Amino acid sequence: MKRIANRSANVQRRRGGFTLIEILIVIAIILVIAAMAVPQLMGRQRAAMISAAKITVKEVEKATKFYAADHDGEFPQGSQEVWEQLMQQSEYRNTKLEPYLEEMPTDPWGELLNYTYPPDKNQNFSKPEIWSNGPNRVDDGGGADTDDIGNWPILTK
Repeated sequence: MKRIANRSANVQRRRGGFTLIEILIVIAIILVIAAMAVPQLMGRQRAAMISAAKITVKEVEKATKFYAADHDGEFPQGSQEVWEQLMQQSEYRNTKLEPYLEEMPTDPWGELLNYTYPPDKNQNFSKPEIWSNGPNRVDDGGGADTDDIGNWPILTK
């Protein structure tokens, strides 16, 4: 009888839970999987933010084209103060015009987009220059070797 009691006590001890080694192996496997997955996700987030910036620039460019269509082909003049112009109701030739933008246009990094008309980076450009300073948040001049995201073709410095 004593032998049966010892055997059942040993069986119960063995079923008590995971050993430290088993837990460490599971943690190591999780860390290896995370080390492979995190860099992949970070690269995709950057690419997604760049794509979102391109879309925002195109949408703001459309708003300026609508403005020009309502104002005899003239784009809004100036640089940063133009956003208020595009966001408020206005009147042109006795016609009440709705705002062209609902809010200040910002890029995915939270920075206000840049605007210049007439263009100063590319004199052959017939529309406003609209750009984001990109991930580094610095206006690099819009050349081929920068991370600026704009509506202009590749510019030379």
